[in-house]
Parts: sequence; structure tokens; C-alpha cells
Amino acid sequence: MKAKYLLIGLCCISSSVFASWKLNNDESRLSFISVKATDVAEVHRFDRLEGTINDAGEAVLEIDLGSVATNIDIRNERMKKELFQTERFPKAVYTVKLDPALIKQTASGQSMTANLKGTLELHNVSKEVTAEVLVNRISDKQVVVSTLQPLIINAADFALNDGVKKLQEIAKLPSISIAVPVSFNLTFDSE
Repeated sequence: MKAKYLLIGLCCISSSVFASWKLNNDESRLSFISVKATDVAEVHRFDRLEGTINDAGEAVLEIDLGSVATNIDIRNERMKKELFQTERFPKAVYTVKLDPALIKQTASGQSMTANLKGTLELHNVSKEVTAEVLVNRISDKQVVVSTLQPLIINAADFALNDGVKKLQEIAKLPSISIAVPVSFNLTFDSE
């Protein structure tokens, strides 16, 4: 549900030769919004992301689900245990094969948009996910990929319904939405 979509934009990187890229975790952010009790929205994030794009255009983003950060320690623990079940499913993984022809379309200092399809594996379920992204080529050595609009990830699509219900029961809430908006701003450095 979370970021997984950053790799998408990297397909738009310009370069005379397709280089390898590595995600800069310190300069990247993948956030999601939960909505409880009908209209109480809260922003959360994942603190540990890893991503690479190899010279063949194969991109992988790994989201450490144990790094969920909600600003409330007990909620972090409950989400790890009851929702994500991180002992069994420690990561979400997004993969995409990038078209090398797109890589040459963005010069240093310029940006472009792209719609790309990749596969998100979360909670042992794989599903195709499309993201509309903005690719900013900061320099020959750095590119930033951001969502142009939030992605909506449905918990039911990834067998997370029971976890959402368990969190709702524990917190004694009338509702928790299973539709989760996800956005990201990911920085990749040339290796």
C-alpha cells in the first residue's frame, strides 16, 4: 500500500546510458492516510525503504512494514502485529520493468509525467498497481519521483480485512476505512 510506486517514475530518467540507481532513504518519504470513526483522518509513514533500478531497467522497491510510524507507539505495535503481521510478512515489494526508451526523455533539470504499471506484493498477495508520477531529474546523479495524485490501496485486495477489523475492535472504533490513500516522494541516486 505504500510506496511501491516510486520505481515507476524512474523509467523516465534521462541518460545516454541506463545507469543503476539506489533509493536514498533519508531523502524519501512514503505516506498513507487512515480514516477512522467516519471522518478522523491521520497521516502515517514507513521509515525504512529500499529501492534499486538496475541497468536492465528492473526496478524494485521494498517497504519495511515494521518501520510503520503513526506517532503513537502502541498503535505502531498493533499495526505490525494485527494488520501487517510482520513476523510472517515483513515487507511489501513493488516491482516494475522500465522501458529504456523512456529513460532518455528527461534531461537534467527537467521533469516529465508517466503512468506506469507494476506489481505490488503485500501480505502474500500480488496485484497490479498503476501510479501517475512526476519525475524530476535533479542532476545526472539524482532523480526524484513523486505521485501526482494519491494511490488508493484497498485492504481487501491484499487480504488485510481481518487485520483492519481487529484494529477496529481493539480501539473500540465504529469504523476504519479499508480504502487507504498512499503518496510518495522518492529520491534516487546514481550508483
